[in-house]
Amino acid sequence: MDQRTATYRRITLRLVPFLFTCYILAYIDRVNVGFAKLRMQADLNMSETVYGIGAGLFFVGYFLLEVPANMMLRRLGARRWLGPIMIAWGIVSTGMMFVRGTQSFYILRFLLGMVESGFFPGVMLYLTFWYPQNRRGRIVAAFIAANPLSGVVAGPLSGWILAAHQMIAGLRTWQLLFLVEGLPSVLAGIATLLYLADTPQQAHWLNDQQRAWIAQDLERDELARAQRGESACRFGDAFHSLRVWILALAFFGVQMGNYGLAFWLPQILKDTVTGDPWLIGLVSTIPWGSAAVAMVLWAHHSDRTGERRWHAALGIGVAGLTLAMGAFGVAGWPAFVIVTATTITLMCTQAVFWSLPTAVLSGAAAAAGIAWINSVGNLAGYVSPFLIGFIRDETGAMTIAWLVLGGSCLLSSALILAATRPKSSSAARAESVSTAGHG
Repeated sequence: MDQRTATYRRITLRLVPFLFTCYILAYIDRVNVGFAKLRMQADLNMSETVYGIGAGLFFVGYFLLEVPANMMLRRLGARRWLGPIMIAWGIVSTGMMFVRGTQSFYILRFLLGMVESGFFPGVMLYLTFWYPQNRRGRIVAAFIAANPLSGVVAGPLSGWILAAHQMIAGLRTWQLLFLVEGLPSVLAGIATLLYLADTPQQAHWLNDQQRAWIAQDLERDELARAQRGESACRFGDAFHSLRVWILALAFFGVQMGNYGLAFWLPQILKDTVTGDPWLIGLVSTIPWGSAAVAMVLWAHHSDRTGERRWHAALGIGVAGLTLAMGAFGVAGWPAFVIVTATTITLMCTQAVFWSLPTAVLSGAAAAAGIAWINSVGNLAGYVSPFLIGFIRDETGAMTIAWLVLGGSCLLSSALILAATRPKSSSAARAESVSTAGHG
């Protein structure tokens, strides 16, 4: 192993496990309402539509603050920005134990989205300060693997808590779930303030030569973008890029499928496999655990071959087909196989997807572009659970919901191919001139 590679390995061992753990906590606090629903819905007399709206309101708050949150990270640095927002979302997530009805459910889900909005796009931007483009795919995949692995952690824990048939310390089991799963985020936020370095230049655990190598590699990426006519360094350039808008719509479709599963997987397993909360928690680890392994392998293959476009489009395309298969009345373990295949392919897409916008944007435009794509895409986190809840209330079944989610994913596959289609040299020069005029 050469010294340059050893430097990046050192960075990875220092940053990725910590950020990975933080993302597990973030994702658990975001979607644990899906498990809480199994008990909370009856206690609070909550309809499927009310649950869907409340689950999705997280993403309305998320949408409103995500872009300014990412610009704040550029201004304050990762340590002073990510730490406090982790403490804040841990407090709000724990506060979900005090939900008493529809209004308080809606308010707390909305607030949770607001305070968590800066974390994921902030980390995506933060990684661009440390890794060049050719090393970023596998690192992003290793980080995003926390998404499915959060299900491996939260599933059995949530199922075990909910399996209790009596109140504990005066708390109902769903209240205890929010308490146990919310407080660790507060502790992780405090640790972030003490642990992270904002940039390689501030990392006392790197020497001058190692910092120089990183700066050279990042500068090489900037030059490559400029030569392709794709350098967009100012904030507003991201919003004038057609590719950014198409990728935002594509990510919306990806998240339609992703959050359709995240918020409804416990209910799907209850309807098709078992009604025991403890078994639901155990069974849910299979799709999430399989996806965690597959997405890292998929991203490694993408890095090794240097191919991003088809790796992203193929994964979400297959997910669209498997979701559509669910509309044909599949139940029991065949339905579980379909859910597992869908989870794997959705996560494989996300492992590669975030290499696409960072390949064409840099500087302030990268901060804005990443946040905007994630903001628009995550609005699907509102649309998807609301739509599924409404469909279930109106039809009593998931048939139409499967078709809607499958169609969204297939459309995303086509949009990814359109956004990443290689440009002619004349088209690249024209876009470069256009974006330069919007500074």
